[in-house]
Amino acid sequence: MTKTALVVVDMLNTYEHADADLLLPSVTGIVPVVVDLLRHAREHDVPVIYANDNFGQWRSHHGEILDTALSGRRPDLVEPIRPDEDSLFVVKARHSVFYETPLAYLLGKLGVGHLVLCGQVTEQCILYSALDAHIRHLSVTVAEDAVAHIHEDLAQAALRMMERNMSARVLPASDIGW
Repeated sequence: MTKTALVVVDMLNTYEHADADLLLPSVTGIVPVVVDLLRHAREHDVPVIYANDNFGQWRSHHGEILDTALSGRRPDLVEPIRPDEDSLFVVKARHSVFYETPLAYLLGKLGVGHLVLCGQVTEQCILYSALDAHIRHLSVTVAEDAVAHIHEDLAQAALRMMERNMSARVLPASDIGW
């Protein structure tokens, strides 16, 4: 059986960016589902990896990124999903969790061949991360009720693309078998 990791994408967010107001309703809806995913992953000893933008602060580290997000507009959306002491962290530069990060190396060291993706934004970072996982021969599950979108129509198209073109499993978080 392939080892699984839960990848939490860009959920440590200040919500002080151009698309924040369009994104917030969707994020508000997924936070409880992400909390459940985190709990289930930790209960089943599944590695939890946060892959997060660094807000353009190239000297920042995961603690500073968390502090910045907690000081942003919506700490109530960050606090419930904050990393615990066992969580792993990858600072990402752009949309994909793989682009210019050590994630592929980390997954290899952990023996992970399957990713469960949750977080934001479905039609951007989740889509590009799923594609990059696919081309690395990793299997992907997208928890469709644990990914937030800016534009619902694009998010639905992105989910279909991940399922059809990347062989991703797209299903509710409650159906993920750990």
